[in-house]
Amino acid sequence: MKPVAFRLTASATSALPRWLLLAICIVYAAFGLFGRDPWKNEDAAGFGVMWTMADGTAHDWLLPNLVGKYLTTEGPFGYWPGAACIRIFGPWLDASDASRVATGVLFCLACAFVWYSAYLLGRRAEVQPFKYAFGGEPEPRDYGRTLADGALLILLACFGLAERGHETTPQLTEFVAVAMLVYGLVRAVDKPIQGSLWWGLAIGIMMLASSPVLAGALLVGTLAMLVLAPQTRTRWLALAGLPVAVVLALSWPLVALHAYPDDASWFLDQWMRASVDAFSGPPGSMLGYAAKNLPLFTWPAWPLALWAWISWTGLRRAPHIAIPLAVALPLLLLVIAQSHESNRLFILLLPALSTLAAFALPTLKRGAINAIDWFAVLSFTILGSFVWLVWLASLTGFPAPLARNLARFAPGFAPQFRIESFVCALAVTLGWIALVQWRISRQPKVLWRSVVLSSAGTTLMWVLLMTLWLPVVNYSRTYRDVAQQIASHLPEDYTCISPVRLGDAQIATFAYFGKMRFSFDEDCDVILRQDSQDFSDPSAMPNFVWKLVWEGRRAADRDERFRLYVRTDRPKPPTVRHHYWRKRPD
Repeated sequence: MKPVAFRLTASATSALPRWLLLAICIVYAAFGLFGRDPWKNEDAAGFGVMWTMADGTAHDWLLPNLVGKYLTTEGPFGYWPGAACIRIFGPWLDASDASRVATGVLFCLACAFVWYSAYLLGRRAEVQPFKYAFGGEPEPRDYGRTLADGALLILLACFGLAERGHETTPQLTEFVAVAMLVYGLVRAVDKPIQGSLWWGLAIGIMMLASSPVLAGALLVGTLAMLVLAPQTRTRWLALAGLPVAVVLALSWPLVALHAYPDDASWFLDQWMRASVDAFSGPPGSMLGYAAKNLPLFTWPAWPLALWAWISWTGLRRAPHIAIPLAVALPLLLLVIAQSHESNRLFILLLPALSTLAAFALPTLKRGAINAIDWFAVLSFTILGSFVWLVWLASLTGFPAPLARNLARFAPGFAPQFRIESFVCALAVTLGWIALVQWRISRQPKVLWRSVVLSSAGTTLMWVLLMTLWLPVVNYSRTYRDVAQQIASHLPEDYTCISPVRLGDAQIATFAYFGKMRFSFDEDCDVILRQDSQDFSDPSAMPNFVWKLVWEGRRAADRDERFRLYVRTDRPKPPTVRHHYWRKRPD
């Protein structure tokens, strides 16, 4: 293999201060987890399944459902951490906040796997910089640590990670599984048994948390890597890792079939079908959506990863290039093969892309580094100033155009000054100003200088949004008020509610905030339906008469309208009521 010649001095690998790196990670991970409601759409739906599990039986833990409605698109493992946290922290935290404790832990765990993957790859001999005749080049350990810091900063700088990384969805568990898989393959190069076990654990978790197609794609990527990259080959992937993956993958289906043969057999059949259907769209149908949204979601990881692949000519089959590509390319193909336009898989690309992107840092020219820095300084300073101006306009009415636009965006919203939010926002803004001043005045030569402003900028924006803008964002994305309005118009002795055209997020939040009892058969004395336009009354039903008792919508959403109908000749409710009625969807 042809080596890549680049020169670095030991001073260029000065470690990023641990306190600064930890502060950025903790601040980024913690803000946006607490003090808010479950948001439409996938955040609320994922929370609903976790809440159902936490309040349910073993049946709910083995066969994921949303207050009785089976969700067969993913396995149960992705919901278990959130459900466990609701059980553990329920006495002290609101259920929605408790579920996001797991989100924060999983996010930090994925960051750790990315850091250690880049660190181990950065210590390898083939990636070391040019050695000077009289010394002065960095030690492999210092060089690896600097690249690891860069990989983590690149991950945190990705635009799409902010919201997706703070949601209560199975994708967070899958995100950790992908990061663990990259680490396992890297670790297997120098410690084959240990790395193979990590790899097998990751494949097994991916199977339990997502779908067979997703786990199978990662297996195919690993196989292609072993064929094309000789340095990554080890028989222990088959001897140690594969058995672990198979045992984990079969554990849930076997336990579920043993405990609930009929329901589990149907659920697993639907799970397999949904796995295939999710990636059987017409060829090219997702290309336009992915081309428009994926570059922004994965910025700045993707251009740096592309430059790493271009600049390391002659070493593209080395582990530091082959391993991230073996994980990223199968996932990219699945993104394009999706049947519906969605960015839910985008987050899974970030661990591999960030690891690969770190190896672009030693080869970047000074002009490119300065361009990245100035782009970060200008864009995040402007965006941060805009957030502050909108917040000021919401409280004072000045500037007037911003206040009017905010009133149109969230009609009925009553802003309030919160001292704790103001202090946090002011502190992170002052930290941003200090960091920019340090970067401009000192002109440091360290490798991570080109991405520290980008990661700090995304942290700045996320914290400002989750402090100054959190009330209005929460107001515009929660169904709490609607749920409480509907609950106040329900008869005290109603049996159950039949949902019509309600999404999973609406069912979850209505059941949680309104304590509503939904049934997914057709024998209920209450109908709750969603209309996007002024539809007519429900179709006539034999021997029943329906009365409209309430209609309304969220103040921040003009497209949705909910109507509540009660059967006028409702029979006397039964003595024993069941909280959930399960019915397999057609």
